[in-house]
Amino acid sequence: MSCRVVVLISGSGSNLQAIIDQCHGRQGVEIVGVISNKPDAYGLVRAHHGEINTSCVIARKGEKRAEYDARLVAAIEAYQPDLVVLAGFMRILTEGFVNRYLGRMLNIHPSLLPKFTGLDTHQRAIDAGETEHGASVHFVTPELDAGPVILQAKVPVYEGDDATVLAERVHEQEHAIYPLVVKWFAAGRLKMRDELAYLDGEQIGASGYAPD
Repeated sequence: MSCRVVVLISGSGSNLQAIIDQCHGRQGVEIVGVISNKPDAYGLVRAHHGEINTSCVIARKGEKRAEYDARLVAAIEAYQPDLVVLAGFMRILTEGFVNRYLGRMLNIHPSLLPKFTGLDTHQRAIDAGETEHGASVHFVTPELDAGPVILQAKVPVYEGDDATVLAERVHEQEHAIYPLVVKWFAAGRLKMRDELAYLDGEQIGASGYAPD
C-alpha cells in the first residue's frame, strides 16, 4: 500500500524535484498532487514533467487567511493524502489548518533550528558570525518553525561567503535529507507523538536524528 503524498509549493520547486527523483514511485511513495499558490511557479512544470497532477489555490483579494486555508484543505483532500509536504510554500498557515494535518505534515527550513526561524536565514547566519549553518526537516506545528526536528544537515560557513553562495551549499543538503525523511514516513518508521518525533520507536533528539 503506497503513501499518498501532496506537495505544496510557491516557487521553483527544487526540493519537489529531489523528492520526485528519489521517492516518487519508489519504496511505497506516490506523489498524488502538487498544489501551488502561485500559477507561474516553476514547480508546476516539474510536476507536469513527472506526470503528476497539479492544482493552484490562489489567494483572493481581501480574503482572510482562514478562508484561504479552507479552500486549500478542499484542494488537498481531493487527493486523499497520507502526508502533506511543504516545499517552499510561502504562506503562514492557520492553527486550524496545521492541527488538521498534525503529525502528517513536514517542512524543511534553511537553518539549524531552533536558530534563525523565519526568513533571510542565510544572511542572518553570516551576520551572526556562524561557522556552521544548514537545514532542518521538521514536523509542522502551529508555532512557526517550532515543530520537532527530525533530521538536520550541516554545512560550513566560510569567510567571504555571501547569502547566495551559502544558500546553494544548503540547498544541496536539503535535496539529500528531505527525500530521506519522506521515505521514513512512508515506511511507517517516523511518527510524532506529544510534540516529539520518533524514528523506529526511539525519540529523536532536539537537534534531529544523527546531527553529527
